[in-house]
Amino acid sequence: MRRLDAIRPMHLADVGPEGGRLPVHAWLVDGHVLVDTGMVDTTPELEAEWSIALRSWPELRPIDAVVNTHLHFDHCGGNRRFAGVPTYVQRAELAAVSEPDYLVEWVRFDGADYRELDGDRELFDGISVISSPGHSPGHQCVVVETAEGPVVLGGDVTYSMDELVAGGQPNLDRIHALRPRRVYLAHAAGPWDPEW
Repeated sequence: MRRLDAIRPMHLADVGPEGGRLPVHAWLVDGHVLVDTGMVDTTPELEAEWSIALRSWPELRPIDAVVNTHLHFDHCGGNRRFAGVPTYVQRAELAAVSEPDYLVEWVRFDGADYRELDGDRELFDGISVISSPGHSPGHQCVVVETAEGPVVLGGDVTYSMDELVAGGQPNLDRIHALRPRRVYLAHAAGPWDPEW
């Protein structure tokens, strides 16, 4: 059974909506499954709205699979680095890709190999997705089983760690029901380690 340190958070960028600064995280699981891909470049239009600061990518060994929590620019902007790699996304999310809410060319590119999912599903041994629409039509969270308990890679299920901890919303209550050992959010500085 994998340990907690089999999940490696990667801080790939910072974005500054409305004058704030938010980190953009992705996660490497078992050294070869990448959850979200952050960003590898930007555009003048994004810069005008988000004030983006790209960070250096860490060295990675070959990636066997990508799982996108959703396809907003800051979660799939690096997908193009992994052309030809199976990329798991909810069917509803891929169907929703259109301007102005999505940067279409960062989603639909030569070599994209999307594997469409419908709802909850185990993808690999101890790695599954749970459907969590709301932030986007096909948002999904990734659940990684570890010896210490489940770890949830929550993407943008919420931006607020306080909101996550409080629960009281269907998608957040689903996460609570898992009794996770740790929960990461894409734009939070650190994880939530609940004490059940």
